Amino acid sequence: MTSDISIRREHDVVVVTPVGEMDAVTSPGLADVLEEVLAADRPRGVVVDLAKVGFCDSRCIGVLVAAFRRGRDLDVGFVVAEPQQQVNRLFVIAGIDQVIPIVPSTDEAVDSLRG
Repeated sequence: MTSDISIRREHDVVVVTPVGEMDAVTSPGLADVLEEVLAADRPRGVVVDLAKVGFCDSRCIGVLVAAFRRGRDLDVGFVVAEPQQQVNRLFVIAGIDQVIPIVPSTDEAVDSLRG
């Protein structure tokens, strides 16, 4: 299964929206996009909108944690928004919800980073 990734800017916050499954095959593409977004012009924040991701494995979690840490080092906020139930369950089991802020809606996530 493949994944498409879109990027949009809402003022000084970048929203990255992958679609599909995030696994060992597709997660490197997400890593590349996140690195590009963080390196480009250092937005105030980055939101990864997971509303359209039905599956996420440990490789995806690693990508998100690495991007979160990179953002923190650059003083760029990093939030995950709208994970589907199965993906959110994995985040809770893995303890990712204790590291990366997870927000129920993309709009809320953008607002939290703009303030």
